[in-house]
Amino acid sequence: MPGTHRYAVACIGGLGDLSVTMVVELKLKAQLLLDGEIAIGPGKADLLAAIAAEGSISGAARAMGLSYRRAWLLVDSMNRCFQRPLVVTVKGARHGASLTADGEAALAAYRRLQASLGAACQADAAALSAMLRA
Repeated sequence: MPGTHRYAVACIGGLGDLSVTMVVELKLKAQLLLDGEIAIGPGKADLLAAIAAEGSISGAARAMGLSYRRAWLLVDSMNRCFQRPLVVTVKGARHGASLTADGEAALAAYRRLQASLGAACQADAAALSAMLRA
């Protein structure tokens, strides 16, 4: 999952001679807001990726476990927040939605943002993880 970084920490003790491995996760959530409305965040980025993969809003909604209405409202919100639409639809077509060039660019930029945030935080996340109790 983009934005989630896992660290496995081996701990000795607490259960006799058994070695216990705990998984510590750092989950970063980046949201870009326009006048208080989320223009893009992890859920909307996942929806864009699902639309690209499924070729329709309804297919993307099914794949993500969303209602069609919820997915459509999220797409409408993104299209209103950006200068140009991120998703275009064709009524009655089997593959009724696709990402525009701006939609592809926005998704790629958001995924790069997620990756760079995770990379920038790794040292501090590792230091905090080492301070957690076993």
